[in-house]
Amino acid sequence: MNNQGDLRKERMNQIELSLKKAHDEWTRQDAKRRLLIEQMKKKEQSVLEYKETIETYEKARLLLQQSAEYAREQAKQQIETLVTNALQYVFGPLFSFQIEIEEQGNKAVAEFYVVSDYEGIKVKTKPQDARGGGVVDIVTLALRVALMETIQPKVEGPLLLDEPGKHVSGEYVYYLYEFLKSLSTMFGRQIIMITHNQHLAESGDLAYQVSIQDGISEVIRIDNT
Repeated sequence: MNNQGDLRKERMNQIELSLKKAHDEWTRQDAKRRLLIEQMKKKEQSVLEYKETIETYEKARLLLQQSAEYAREQAKQQIETLVTNALQYVFGPLFSFQIEIEEQGNKAVAEFYVVSDYEGIKVKTKPQDARGGGVVDIVTLALRVALMETIQPKVEGPLLLDEPGKHVSGEYVYYLYEFLKSLSTMFGRQIIMITHNQHLAESGDLAYQVSIQDGISEVIRIDNT
């Protein structure tokens, strides 16, 4: 009887051990699955942002290609000035934006460059090759504003921004805020933006924080006084 009891107890211990191992493996695999899903969402968001950036550049190119020569030069100067101002607002006076237009057959083809001054040496690169994603963010933002202000009929209404300057380093966020304020004043446009950046959120004239608790959204007004 004692031997049978010992065998049953040992068998029960083995089953419990197997169950614990299976549970641990399930937990590990589930954590891995959650991580992969999170990584996939981030990649999908990056692809979406990349497509939006490419779309903005293509719209600017199309604007320049389809304009008559005089209007093209005017649009080129306006875009260069606005994007250069944006870069210098955020990153300092050593940056500028340059558009080069070449006639290829019957078509004008525009290329965009960021020009940096490193100890007196001018370095000209494509925006995506110029000092990380922050420069691309600012160039793309300024190009969008330039298109809104240049294309006829003019696009009216507020400027809607989703995570502006997402890749801009923390040390430049204040200057990004100053640039957005200047845009609002210069063009008389209200700016409505969604951001996870606390400093940008606190810089708005009116700001709300949205959080989720137990599946329920809670909206709190941020005191920016």
